[in-house]
Amino acid sequence: MIHQTAVISDNATIGKNVKIGPFTVIGDNVTIGDNCVLESHVVVKGETKIGKDNHFYQFSSIGEDCQDKKYAGEPTQLIIGDNNVFREGCTVHRGTVQDKSLTKIGSNNLIMVNAHIAHDCVLGDNIIIANNVAVAGHVHIGDFVILGGASGIHQFCKIGAHAFVGAGAIILRDIPPYVMVGHQAVPQGINSEGLRRRGFSSEAIMAIKRAYKALYRNNNTLAEALAVIKENAQNQSELNMLVSFIENTERGIIR
Repeated sequence: MIHQTAVISDNATIGKNVKIGPFTVIGDNVTIGDNCVLESHVVVKGETKIGKDNHFYQFSSIGEDCQDKKYAGEPTQLIIGDNNVFREGCTVHRGTVQDKSLTKIGSNNLIMVNAHIAHDCVLGDNIIIANNVAVAGHVHIGDFVILGGASGIHQFCKIGAHAFVGAGAIILRDIPPYVMVGHQAVPQGINSEGLRRRGFSSEAIMAIKRAYKALYRNNNTLAEALAVIKENAQNQSELNMLVSFIENTERGIIR
C-alpha cells in the first residue's frame, strides 16, 4: 500500500493499513496512525503526530516550518487527531516557541481545498473550513465551527463553538459561541439550524437567542449583557460556555 516512488524517512513511524501514494514524502520524526490515506505528492514533515483514519489529498503540505520571522528552527510540533480530511493544497504549519511550540487539530474535521492553518493554532472537533480560508497564527477555533470560503481570521482571534462565519469575512475580533457572522463580519443572529441538527433542545436554542439579544440587540453594554446572560445561565447550562468565552476574551468580541 506504499507506492514505490514515495520517499519515507527511516525515522518515521507508519501505522497499519496506511496507503501512501506516488511521490509523497514523509520526513523525520513523523508518526502516522492506522488506516490513514495519503494521496500523491503529499509532504509531511516532523515533528508531526497524526492519528488514525485521516485522509490527505494531493499536494497538501503538513507540518512544515512556520511563516514567522521569529522562527529559528527550534523543534516544535503538529498534532492531528483522528478521521480528518485535508483536501487538495491544504497547508498546516507547526508551532513556535513563542507560544506552546504546538499546532493542534482535533478529530472529524473537514479542511477544504487550499485552506491554510498557521502556526500555534488550536482547532477542536467537527469543524468545516471551506476553500481558500486563511487562518493566521495563534487562532483558537471551537468545536462545530464553520468557516465560509475565502474568509480570513486574524492572528490571536478565538472563535467559539458552534459559530458560523460567512464567505469572504475578515475576522479581527473574537466570535462568541453560537453566533453567525456575515461576510461583512457583522453579527447576524445565532446558528440555530446548526444547533437543531446537533440535538439542542428548543428551550436551549431559545435561551441562546435571548442571550444574543442581550448581547447585540437591547443596547446593553457588554457588562450589562454579561450580567443578564450569567443570570439566565443558572437555569440553562448551554449559556455557561458563552459566559466563560466573554469573560476570557483578550481581543474583545465582535460587536
